[in-house]
Amino acid sequence: MGPTLDARLAAAAALVRPGLPVADVGCDHGKLTAALACSGLYPKVIGSDLRPGPLVKARQTIEAAHCQDRVELRLGDGLSVLSAGEVGTVVIAGVSARTAWEMVEAAPWVSAPGGPRLVLIPATRHDELRRWLAGHGFRLVCDRPVEAAGRWYAVMAAEYDGHCHALTWAEALYGRTGEWPEAAGYAAKQREKLAKLRLGIPDGAPDAREIDALLQGG
Repeated sequence: MGPTLDARLAAAAALVRPGLPVADVGCDHGKLTAALACSGLYPKVIGSDLRPGPLVKARQTIEAAHCQDRVELRLGDGLSVLSAGEVGTVVIAGVSARTAWEMVEAAPWVSAPGGPRLVLIPATRHDELRRWLAGHGFRLVCDRPVEAAGRWYAVMAAEYDGHCHALTWAEALYGRTGEWPEAAGYAAKQREKLAKLRLGIPDGAPDAREIDALLQGG
């Protein structure tokens, strides 16, 4: 039996494509890596991290869960530890939105038809990550609001379809989270962030008008 996951990582695990290898990039303590391996749904689970220290902890977690026969741990930066076609899903959790998309930009094989599903849990700037994904040909197949340890997260699954488009402020701010029962709590937190952001935008600017309408509930 694998380790118990918090709501955030459990939501991420539920979005991984079954039956194909999966990579947990930036695996840290290895809890998600071990849980995926123990599920028996994936032929191989690759856990990677930039630093040796977390990989030592991850190995201990994996050995305690007795799933080391299905796990391969790799030391390296971002998606450089993977090759094209090696996995069906790449999980990137707990880094900033910018760090997540820079990882994807550095691995061109991800932005291609038939590329892997990306399961993303940005630590910051959910709206910016949604804008980046839409502008670089990725479609959100899931965008789930999750509250864990008093914080709101967006657990996203994105797949490349080549269709690039710009998002409105509402689309960037909320994504597809409105499809979930937890939508109201997430939306309230996003509106708080939006109110702070509005302070830096001149009155009369197009962005200002759209944001004001959102803040007024329009």
